[in-house]
Amino acid sequence: MWTDEQPRTRWVDPAAFRFRRPDLRLGPARQRPDRADLVSGDRIAVRHTVRTSTAEYTLVLNAPEWLGRRGVGEALRDAVAELRAIDLTYGPNRPTSLVSRLRRGEISPESFPPLADLVDRCAAMRAATDGWFDAWAVPGGFDPSGLLGGWAVERAAARLRDAGIHDYAVLCGADLVVRGNAAHGGPWRVAVHHPTDRQRAPLLLEMTAGAVGTSGVTGRQGHVVDPRTGEPATQLVAATVVGPDLAVADAYATALYAAGPVGLAWFHPGSDYRVLFAAPR
Repeated sequence: MWTDEQPRTRWVDPAAFRFRRPDLRLGPARQRPDRADLVSGDRIAVRHTVRTSTAEYTLVLNAPEWLGRRGVGEALRDAVAELRAIDLTYGPNRPTSLVSRLRRGEISPESFPPLADLVDRCAAMRAATDGWFDAWAVPGGFDPSGLLGGWAVERAAARLRDAGIHDYAVLCGADLVVRGNAAHGGPWRVAVHHPTDRQRAPLLLEMTAGAVGTSGVTGRQGHVVDPRTGEPATQLVAATVVGPDLAVADAYATALYAAGPVGLAWFHPGSDYRVLFAAPR
C-alpha cells in the first residue's frame, strides 16, 4: 500500500515534456541523469554506479546540504554495502548463500529475520498472482530471483532514508525506485520506453514515490519459468508494472510475463499496481 506523501505517480501529456528533458529513462534508451557531484542551492546532487556479480545499480541522490559531503558519502557507502551484502548473502547461485542453505535444508527461514521477510514476500506474491509467481516451482527449489533485485533496491533505499536522504532514485536495468524530488526541485520526470518497440513514444510519468518493475528485457532466454508446466514462459516478450514497492512490482511483472493476458485480471481498478506494458510475442 502507499504509505506516505501525495502525489506519487501520475501520467503526463507528452506535450508537457516538450521543453523539459526527462530526469530518467527506462528501457532500450539508457537513462541519462545529470552530471554527478553538483551542488545546486541547498542541495547536493550525486550519481554513483555500482556493479555486483549479478546486476548494475545507479543511485542518483538529491541530498540536503546540511548533511554535507561526508554525510552523503557515508549514506552512499551504506546503501552500496547493502546491495553488495544481499548479493553475497542471498544470491541463489552462491552455494554458501542463505537461500542455497535453505534449499538444502540446513537452516529454516526463521533463522535470519531478513530471510524470513524474503520468504514471506514470495509466499504473499504467490497468493496475489494465483500461483503464477512461485519461488518454489523452479528447478533446484526455492528461488526468489523474481523479486530479489527489487527487494535489494528497496532495502538500499531504506538505508538512504535512515541517513536523512529522502530525494533519490535507484535504478537497476529496466527497474527503478524513486522518492521525493529531483535536483530541479520538482517530481522525478521518468520516460518509460516500450521494452521491445523502439519506435513507440515513451510513457511519461512524474513520480515522488514509487517503483517501476520489468521482466523480460534481460536478453536471457527462458529466464522465467511457467510454474504450471516447468517450461520457459512464451506468451510475452516483456512486462512492466508500476506501483509503490519494487519487490512487489518485480514479482507482478515476472508473474505477468509467465501468465500472459490472464494476468491482467490482477490489476483491477483502484489497485496500487498498474500495467504499463504487456508485450506479446
